[in-house]
Amino acid sequence: MALMRASSPHARSGDSTARVMLQVAAATVPGVLALVLYFGIGVLINIALCTVTAIVCEAAVMKLRNRPVGFYLKDYSAFVTALLLGISIPPYCAWWIPVVGTFVAIILAKHLYGGMGYNPFNPAMVGYVVLLISFPVAMTRWVGPADLIYGAPGISETLSLVFGIGNYNVDGFTRATPLEVVRLNQSVLLEQLYQMEPIFNKGTIAGYGWEMASFGFLIGGLFLLFRRIITWHAPVAMLATLALLSLLFYDSGSSLSEGSPLLHLFSGATMLGAFFIITDPISGATSNRGRLIFGAGVGLFTYVIRAWGTYPDAVAFAVLLMNFAAPTIDNYTLPRTYGHKAPRKATDVEEQ
Repeated sequence: MALMRASSPHARSGDSTARVMLQVAAATVPGVLALVLYFGIGVLINIALCTVTAIVCEAAVMKLRNRPVGFYLKDYSAFVTALLLGISIPPYCAWWIPVVGTFVAIILAKHLYGGMGYNPFNPAMVGYVVLLISFPVAMTRWVGPADLIYGAPGISETLSLVFGIGNYNVDGFTRATPLEVVRLNQSVLLEQLYQMEPIFNKGTIAGYGWEMASFGFLIGGLFLLFRRIITWHAPVAMLATLALLSLLFYDSGSSLSEGSPLLHLFSGATMLGAFFIITDPISGATSNRGRLIFGAGVGLFTYVIRAWGTYPDAVAFAVLLMNFAAPTIDNYTLPRTYGHKAPRKATDVEEQ
């Protein structure tokens, strides 16, 4: 009688890749709505341009690889990449900015390495960093909150700014972000700066408009935690490290201050990065202990670059730097395998 081998016990989840991606997309809705409310429909234009480009690029690559196009488009991974990149790009930039960024994200950062599941770097952040380095002027001209620029651009202004129709100039709508305002200040105390700058005196804790968008992404992140789409390890480690460093180096608000912990937590891309970027299961660490290290590293690099680097917001650079480190982190943080007494490194050769 032949011996029958029992299969290994596997934990199975009812969530498919497509279902997970759709829930991630749904979780961004509060943050996106806040961005649209305060900064106008340029955010939606960016998302639309990125989405169309992502679908075209994904379909073209699948066709060249003789893979079923519809099957891979239905996992919605390209859409989520486009969504995150579209949120990150300044509203009302020229149409080709999101197109180029999405092309880089899908073709170079994702499919150059073999497609979904094989990319070592977060595709959306690769696209963003390539745009920021290649087109720094366009990528640092953020439109100001609608109330501070006397109303968000209308339809005609939007078409002019995005597609070059008409005579409107994007400089007429742009305004420094809260992180830029604090970074460029070298003359007055933070308390005085907060009183002088409308973006702070109309806000509550971290800049008018920006703080509400951050709260929106925080709400979305809590939804993902509740749905167990992500774990708490990486977001909590990143936010705790960033808060601790900003508290340690906070000098109570001198003219050279780098800002309070609340500013660093609720301005820029902090909440978006914590819950939607560093939780990527492919380019991040795999074990819970590894995710804690990965998140802490992102928080560390984010503060270091914000405080002493060139760019006011540094989440994308911090994520890519830790993407480099993720394989090493995984090598030293593998959990104990069932049936073994102690954990081992990924490079250890198991005895036969």
